Parts: sequence; C-alpha cells; structure tokens
Amino acid sequence: MQAFFVSVWQSVQSLWQLNSVWVDLGLILLASLLFLLGALLTLSALAKHRFVAARHPVSHFVLRALRYPISVSVLLFALSKVLALTPLSSQTLALIHDLFRTLDVLVWGQFFFRSSKFYLRRFSALNAKGSILSPQTLPLLENVSAVLIVLLMVYLVFITWNIDMTAWLASAGIIGIAVGFAAKDTIANLLSGVFILADSPYKIGDYIVLDAGERGMVTQIGLRSTRILTRDDKEINIPNAIIANGKIINESAGRDTRTRLGIPVGVAYGSDIDQVKRVLLEVAQQNLDVCQEPEPRVRFLAFGASSLDLMVYVWIEQPEIRGRVIDSMNTELYKRLNLEAIEIPYSKHDLYLKSWPEPLPKTEETL
Repeated sequence: MQAFFVSVWQSVQSLWQLNSVWVDLGLILLASLLFLLGALLTLSALAKHRFVAARHPVSHFVLRALRYPISVSVLLFALSKVLALTPLSSQTLALIHDLFRTLDVLVWGQFFFRSSKFYLRRFSALNAKGSILSPQTLPLLENVSAVLIVLLMVYLVFITWNIDMTAWLASAGIIGIAVGFAAKDTIANLLSGVFILADSPYKIGDYIVLDAGERGMVTQIGLRSTRILTRDDKEINIPNAIIANGKIINESAGRDTRTRLGIPVGVAYGSDIDQVKRVLLEVAQQNLDVCQEPEPRVRFLAFGASSLDLMVYVWIEQPEIRGRVIDSMNTELYKRLNLEAIEIPYSKHDLYLKSWPEPLPKTEETL
C-alpha cells in the first residue's frame, strides 16, 4: 500500500513539473506578445498623431523604422527564455545566445544605417547656408556614417564572441602606415577633397579662376580631383591638393551671381573729359547685357603716358557672358568715340634726323 502511494506521489510530481514548464512557457510567450503589441501600438500612435510626416519627417521615419528591430529583439528574447527551459546543455545554450545577440546587432545596425541615411538626405536637401550638410557633401557623409556603423557592428560582434581585437588593431595599424607611405599623394588629394567639400569654397556651376590662370565652370567635385569646363569647351581635371593649397577666385560667389566688369578706355589729351564720360556712360547704359542695377559707372583713373585713362565699370548677370560683354562694349565704344570725333590714341614714334653723316673719302680700294 505504501509503495502505491509513493508511486502516485511521484506521478503527481512529474505531472506538476511538466505543467510548470508549460505554464512558464505560456507566461513567457504571453508577456512577450503583450509587450510587443504595446510597443507597436505606442509607436504607431506617436507616428500618426504626435510626429506626423508633414511636420516631423525624421521622427516619423524613426518611429516607423523602430517596429522591425523591436519585434526581432522581443522575438529573440522570448526564444532564448523558451530554450532555457529545454534540457539543452549549457554550451549549446551559450552558442545559441551568442547567435541571437549577433543577429540582434545586425538588425539594429541596419536600423541605424537607414536612419542616418534618411537624416543626412533630409537635412542636406534644406541646404542651409554655411552648413556642412549639402548635396555636394552628401555622398561623403553617407560613406563616413556607413563606415562608422559597420565598424561599431563588427566591434560588438567581436565582443559577443569574445574575440581579442588587439592583434586585429595592430595589423590594421601596420597596414595603414604602409598604405600611407605608398599612396601619400592620393591620400593628400582625398583629405583635400574632404576639406573642400566641408568648407565649400565653390560649388558645382560656379566660375572659378585658379592661380595658374585657368578659368571655367565647376562641373564636378570629387574626393580626388575637381573638374572645370573652360570657355574653349575643354574639361580640366585638377587634383584637390593643388586647389586646396592655392588661391581661388570664385566669380560666382558673393551676394548674388552678378559680377562687376571693368573695361579700360584711353582718349587723347585735349579731349573734353565731360563729353567723354557722358559718351562712355551712354554706351554702357544702352548695352542689353549690362545690368542697370547697380548702375554703370565711369571713373577717370590716371594721366597716362599718351592718353587719359578711364575705366567703365558695369555689372553683368552671369560670369559666363564676360567675353561677350567685353566684345560688345569695345565695339560700341569704338564706334561711338569715332562718331563723336574723340581721338583714341595709339603708340606712335617720330624719328628726327639731326644731321646726315659726312660721306666717306674715296680711296683706291673703293674705286
């Protein structure tokens, strides 16, 4: 009889332990499901009512993007707790735990990568004056953020698997030194390209003049070089290190795209200076390519060696029409000065012979 009661008691204990495992399993799944449902509902409510896409695009995107990594993290947490109730060995459970943590790092790394990319594109489109975030610097900043996120993910994965990074860092340092010595010119151009993109001394579409005299429109700003298109329709590829260490004249910079142009004019001594100024000003005001605001101006600069030197200052809308305006202004000035009988001096040399040399005496050899 006693043996019967002992057998019954053991059966009850086994059944209770089995039911306890199922109860724990049910509680874990229920708690995980309730937490996940509450988190998703909270994120959806904030995205729809508090952070709408029209007013808060970045926050709205982040709240929407958070649903996937949170769901994966909750699911992995629930699976790890469920597997802990199974009769698996501690080594197997540790291996599964490390795999789950690695998967969690990858999922959250994808979230931060997408969020940083959206943030950079959103604020670069605003193109605030003086901001480092602009359409020109967007590729650089996207690449930098991607590299940083990947390095952080690799570091966390190495920590998860208890991998010593000392040897890896030492190898990377040696390789970096060797590459630096072998490609110092390329690295100098790359760093100069980063500084140019960050400082923005010019942008695509600007007309620049370099120290060597090249002048043209910027067509591309790369990490290694900058390309400009000259008026001869020839593209010049200039290393960024040369541009970064030289003087650049940006004809498109300033308050607006308009630029001032000076056209020198020389008239003969004895000319009516008031008449000359009036004629020059009228020619400038009648030119269709010249801006009337700011208005053209004429300045008497100096008494030259053979002429009265004046300068006609005009404003033009775009730097690319500089040559056309100079041609039209010089043509009209020449015609109008001739019409007004105003002499345009040019270099002349008069030769005076004080006396003729005496003829050589006749000799027998000359005869």
